[in-house]
Amino acid sequence: MNTNLKLSSRDHAMLMKTPFMSNLSSASAARVMAAMTVSSLPARHLIFRDGETASSFFCVLGGYVRLYRLNREGREADLRICGPGDTFAECLLFGDRRYRYHAQTAESATVAAFDLKAVRALAEQERDVAAALLTMLSQHLLTTLDCVANDRLHTAPQRVANYILAHCPVDGGPAAVRLPFQKSLLAGQLGLAPEALSRAFSKLREIGVTVRGRIIQVGDVQALRDVLRT
Repeated sequence: MNTNLKLSSRDHAMLMKTPFMSNLSSASAARVMAAMTVSSLPARHLIFRDGETASSFFCVLGGYVRLYRLNREGREADLRICGPGDTFAECLLFGDRRYRYHAQTAESATVAAFDLKAVRALAEQERDVAAALLTMLSQHLLTTLDCVANDRLHTAPQRVANYILAHCPVDGGPAAVRLPFQKSLLAGQLGLAPEALSRAFSKLREIGVTVRGRIIQVGDVQALRDVLRT
């Protein structure tokens, strides 16, 4: 694990596109980045545990981070898969002082950590920092509500179809979509158990959807779109 790395040009560009940083003045962005450390983490590295005292919130610059909870029997429930540009644990800026879930890298990842106390102090002093934090928290809430609605309104095959359509390069005819991560992570992102994801793909095979490794082949995009109307 390498900590306090210098930002690469790619990582800097990714960071500045986030809802938080993109709304800051140059001066405020520099102050926020002074409260930031960047780490290169190996796969399956535990960033923090549920119940630990919170010291930072995070932004994924490269790779993927899995947020999940464990019950007393050790059963895991995925809450979110964070990819490049996603932030997590930012809700602790003004709330609870303990992490409410586990965060673990799903593969090797580059992660920026922002000191909670320092950013909170900046928000009290800098109006644009406070506004940027509100924007970030608002977008996160809206995304969470969309996820809840998707879970309650869509069947497992519809969730998978919706994901594929959102990443399809064409509007009609055949298409191919490459998953950016392994299927177990897709299951977690869609709120499905791995076996439920497998059954969903089996159901979609009836309309020409096949999976080989990380490549999803779609025989007819319109037929897949029709799945959402049934």
